[in-house]
Amino acid sequence: MGRGRAKAKQTKVARDLKYRTHETDFGALARELHGDERDDTPPDAPAPDDDDDEWSAYADSRRD
Repeated sequence: MGRGRAKAKQTKVARDLKYRTHETDFGALARELHGDERDDTPPDAPAPDDDDDEWSAYADSRRD
């Protein structure tokens, strides 16, 4: 018996998506989908050190 409220909510959301005008940034979407070629790390940031991995202690040592 509780389906009416859920269906009304779905209908409201569907109408909102269909008729509302969206300002879509297609450039940002393309960068997200294709990968941004820019490097967002600051130039003075230290390089990541693979030996300092906090999860390496849990690795299976027999797999090396």
